[in-house]
Amino acid sequence: MEFKNNKDEVPFQHYLQQFQQMDPEDAVRRLEIPFDGKAFTLHFLNQTYTITWPEYTISSGGPGAFALGKLQAQTFLLRYLLTGKHLPAAGGWKTFRQLPWGEVYLQPFNGRCIRRSAVTFGRDLNKFEDASRKLAGAKIHQGDKGFEFPVVQDYRIRLSVWEAAEEFPPNAQILFSDNFAAGFLADESVAAAELLIGALSAAMA
Repeated sequence: MEFKNNKDEVPFQHYLQQFQQMDPEDAVRRLEIPFDGKAFTLHFLNQTYTITWPEYTISSGGPGAFALGKLQAQTFLLRYLLTGKHLPAAGGWKTFRQLPWGEVYLQPFNGRCIRRSAVTFGRDLNKFEDASRKLAGAKIHQGDKGFEFPVVQDYRIRLSVWEAAEEFPPNAQILFSDNFAAGFLADESVAAAELLIGALSAAMA
């Protein structure tokens, strides 16, 4: 696994060092995930990943496993193993603004996630639907097309898209399952949405 001149290398190395020094049983207690003494098993964006400890490797038997070629996705999974919590959702949904510290990150979230979704998916809803189904998206009645996606464990994201019209540009909305408010920091929530969009874009290619 080689990533050269990647702006994500520094945070990845930072969390990798912490991962190598962590107590794996602490992660098992917090996350309620399998650990066989050598590797964790995690489900992320409709793929199953095996992450070995302490000598980090990541693998997946699924076709087109998104995280294998994305350092940002691997950093997200490392942070989840280090500090994440298994928190079942209560059934509610929140906008990004409603998450703790959401106001602070709202501008980058709108640019990196909302506008990107609108431009990427709002011009071809059929491709968006096909890609969504590849990621186990469940159809919802929001927008011109909307889907609910499993991200990791019980954390889910809803992505709705409105098609471009003659008078209006395409638009999008992103909602987070209510457990994001207690289970993730604001920047981690941005990363979760951004990674979902990246995986959908890859599935459309």
